[in-house]
Amino acid sequence: MSLGVTLIVDGVPRRADANATLAASLLAAGITAFRRDLGGHPRAPLCGMGTCFECRVTVDGVADVRACLEPVRDGMRIETGK
Repeated sequence: MSLGVTLIVDGVPRRADANATLAASLLAAGITAFRRDLGGHPRAPLCGMGTCFECRVTVDGVADVRACLEPVRDGMRIETGK
């Protein structure tokens, strides 16, 4: 693993592997709630290939980005549904 980028996740800097997807990086950081459903229940990646849409987060102000398909970039700002 090459810890080469810094992500800002819900205002907290986190180091991540430069070759990973955003979903993998969030899970490796111990973040398991990527968003909340309409009932307020936490949701996280299910399929890992962009089909289920459960891993949606806000990236650099853009809502509903599928984290399992998004490669990490240094300085990305991610907002989860906590």
